[in-house]
Amino acid sequence: MRVRTAFGWHPPGVTEPTHSGEAHGGALGQRLNWLRAAVLGANDGIVSTAGLVVGVAGATDSRSALLTAGLAGLLAGSMSMAAGEYVSVSTQRDSEVAALALEKRELREQPEAELEELTQLLQERGLSHDVAREAAEQLTERDALRAHARVELGIDPDELTNPWHAAWASFLAFTVGALLPLLAIVLPPAGWRLWITVVSVLAALVLTGWSSARLGAAEPGRAVLRNAVGGALAMGITYAAGALLGAVGV
Repeated sequence: MRVRTAFGWHPPGVTEPTHSGEAHGGALGQRLNWLRAAVLGANDGIVSTAGLVVGVAGATDSRSALLTAGLAGLLAGSMSMAAGEYVSVSTQRDSEVAALALEKRELREQPEAELEELTQLLQERGLSHDVAREAAEQLTERDALRAHARVELGIDPDELTNPWHAAWASFLAFTVGALLPLLAIVLPPAGWRLWITVVSVLAALVLTGWSSARLGAAEPGRAVLRNAVGGALAMGITYAAGALLGAVGV
């Protein structure tokens, strides 16, 4: 009797390890990684745009100048994030494709060596040699490339990283984050703009710091403090620079 697992049909007792409280399967882990990346992208949008518009607010109270600066920062930042993520993920995907092609060639040219390699990898996961050999043979018979991709390379051949998905996700996350300080600085009356922006940005940074910590299973206190202090420093420094430039008429 054999047991169906994520790696194929295994003998009884040869199953993919799971632990209570942990994500089951790669799909949930991938979704959490995407969600964490979205939170961090929004955080970048909040901090960079807040620093920009607060700096401009230190030099002028012109609504049109604030709107122009905020929109320019939003578009430049979101496009930069999207382009950077596209390049980064494209490089990762190219590496995955190359690794799969190499593994496919090795399986074709050296099947016995690859079978022995898979056996050793399964032994390193705690299986005895006999059980590991039997599992390796069954996995190879079912789908050798998938078995080596997942066990040896940690790659799912059916779910390679998509650079376009990553680029759009980064673009949208940054844009959503950047909209908060932009709207906070241009919508209220002139006398309230700065304080409303500072308070709303700090509140948003507390939320993103807490969310990123929880998604990473970390203690949220330090993450929230780092996020809020970093954002406050960014706004304080850029406001001081803007006020100085405005005072000297630059």
